[in-house]
Amino acid sequence: MNDPITRSDRAFATGGTSSPSAGHGGDGDSRDSATRGRRVLLVQTQAENAGAQEISRLVGAGLTARGYEVHNLFFFRQSRAFDEPANTGYCAPRRPGDPLSFLRFLIALGRKIRAVRPDVILTFQHYGNAIGGVIARLACPAPVIANQVSARLTMPGWLQKLDLMMGRFGIFRTITVNSDDMLRDYSRYPDSYRKRLVHVPHGFDQKHSALTKAAARQRFGLPADGIVIGTAARLHPLKQLDSNIRVLPAHPDWRLALAGHGPDEARLRALAEQLGVADRVFFLGEITPDDVADFLACLDVFAFPSLAETFGLAAVEAAHAGVPVVANDLPVLREVLAYQGEPAAVLVDAADPTALGAAIAAVLDDPQLRVRLQRSGEGLKTRYSVDAMVDEYVRILEQAMVARIV
Repeated sequence: MNDPITRSDRAFATGGTSSPSAGHGGDGDSRDSATRGRRVLLVQTQAENAGAQEISRLVGAGLTARGYEVHNLFFFRQSRAFDEPANTGYCAPRRPGDPLSFLRFLIALGRKIRAVRPDVILTFQHYGNAIGGVIARLACPAPVIANQVSARLTMPGWLQKLDLMMGRFGIFRTITVNSDDMLRDYSRYPDSYRKRLVHVPHGFDQKHSALTKAAARQRFGLPADGIVIGTAARLHPLKQLDSNIRVLPAHPDWRLALAGHGPDEARLRALAEQLGVADRVFFLGEITPDDVADFLACLDVFAFPSLAETFGLAAVEAAHAGVPVVANDLPVLREVLAYQGEPAAVLVDAADPTALGAAIAAVLDDPQLRVRLQRSGEGLKTRYSVDAMVDEYVRILEQAMVARIV
């Protein structure tokens, strides 16, 4: 993919930004006293409309509103639909596919980090933490805050070992996790790693649509009548979206809408053909964060069969939007999808199509159950405030920068 360099990327690559107060001169740092010590660089892997990118967008916007100068650096662009924030740069036009392109990518990564001259660096996702953290420590003295937003099931063994070493030996100054379940997951790690862990629950934007269900379905080309279940997720085997397709043969009046893109799409399409339900499965492609509310307004049930999550942002957004959620019975989803001890989702073994279908049918057939789920879902906003999330990052950043000065 040969995307042209955007204006923000051109400014980023030369060390400049869209803000006139952020200039650099020679070998010194010429920024004024208002921004000195408050320049933050957010580093992650691919630019796409997914959960980790949504969190970094919210964190970046919140830090900007609090007076920080925020820059974003992606390894490469995964999606043309991604709406990049201000001060965004890319290290490569596409995912590096051979040793030479990977070396060029690493060199570009180091150069771009040095060009920004950050006072602190936040890395996201497992490769963003590992590769971004190592190159950041080589490129500049800024402390690195790693955000563990990837389930360990998604990380290869060698990467888990590298992450362990980076935490133990201080390449990461702080490591944030987004749930108590993740804290428990890291409880077997050495003290030298665990002492850096900080629990920062995700915040989320409210996803309430102004459209009626009929208008929302028309917008996405979905049937105006009948039952529509759906999911917004990356099309990846770990999301176990084939389970949603497998419930359809036993429920001929249901349709399924899948919002997302990814490497599992061909397999999912083939499965729908094999089961004879292809005419009832709608692949909508990637949707932007602004489109999520309207997508949720289409649905009767949000089915979330994912095999591995650290938080489950998409399910939280759906539950808060008033869409009944049926999700895989993961410990982290039991923790996150609840308010004041009451569940905000029906949890089930999603690998069992019969059980998953029965859980969806129970939600559709029981108005009182839907009301209880919606009441708990509404309460999730008080548990997962964007302002509270950003305030915690401000505290972590200020501690890191004070320690650097001392």
